Amino acid sequence: MRAPPWWYDPRGGWPARLLAPLGALYAGATARRLARGVPHRSSGPVICVGNLDAGGSGKTPTTMALAMRLSGRGVAVHVVSRGHGGRLAGPVRVGPGHGAGEVGDEPLLLSAFAPVWVAKDRAAGVRAAEAAGAGAVLLDDGFQNPGVAKDLSLVVVDAARGWGNGRPIPAGPLREGVAAGLSRADAVLAIGDAAAQDDFVRRWGPALSGLPLLRGELRPLPTGMPWAGLRAVAFAGIGQPERFFATLRGLGAELVATRAFDDHQPLGPALAQRLLADAARLGAQLVTTEKDAARLPPALRARVLTLPVRLELEDWGPIDAALDRLGLQAQGSDRSP
Repeated sequence: MRAPPWWYDPRGGWPARLLAPLGALYAGATARRLARGVPHRSSGPVICVGNLDAGGSGKTPTTMALAMRLSGRGVAVHVVSRGHGGRLAGPVRVGPGHGAGEVGDEPLLLSAFAPVWVAKDRAAGVRAAEAAGAGAVLLDDGFQNPGVAKDLSLVVVDAARGWGNGRPIPAGPLREGVAAGLSRADAVLAIGDAAAQDDFVRRWGPALSGLPLLRGELRPLPTGMPWAGLRAVAFAGIGQPERFFATLRGLGAELVATRAFDDHQPLGPALAQRLLADAARLGAQLVTTEKDAARLPPALRARVLTLPVRLELEDWGPIDAALDRLGLQAQGSDRSP
């Protein structure tokens, strides 16, 4: 499902007001589930990368960046993910023989940075990571999941969209109220350019109530690809396809057509062939995101260019200090099996 535009309209509108009672019920159900949970306490630190709203906010690039930061400290970091879009219940460690249909696209991406466990039952996934020698666990999403005790919770938000109209689903984009969610958070990471960051602070700064605010931006990796002037058909099935299209235009690519799909939408052979036919008809190159490339049929991946992006933080100091407090100082080589 694509988010309705009034979810992100600060003025709300009549649909938001009409659905407000259902939103209150949704937020109440989240609060009750959290209150009744009996969380598993891991033997090592658990760092949760989550959000308050539904949809893409940059959690996966944040998890990648944290995995690299921890690995650089010599920490045997493992990732536990629900594996959205995959059919395996787990816990199962993601391996080279898995496809997105089995474990989901995000775990496939993350497995290049750290061992990844897919588990619908997050506590079972954490226990599997512990048994395999994890010195720390990154919980990809799961901020509203009561099954695992968190030692550090980072709430990620798209700076341009913020928390929309501030209402819970279905009246707005939130999984829970802002105040309720931030009361369990240790820091907020807003991702976006300088203008979006300033807008976020103006609107949502008071709601942070002194909670540390980190600033980051997703930037393309230098791949040597001459994007300027490239005729391209760009497609994306992520939370915000337009952000990907804007990044390509910013690199100078000429987008002769764009195709926006639902987040995690399967990209089977028939759809892939239609995209290839569109590109051939327009005399253009197909371009997509890393996450979408993971869902393409293997035989077609070589015919599609991928634009990788990585998270760059304005200041790693607060994160590094939090990792130090958790005892995750540099400790030699990675113990991952």
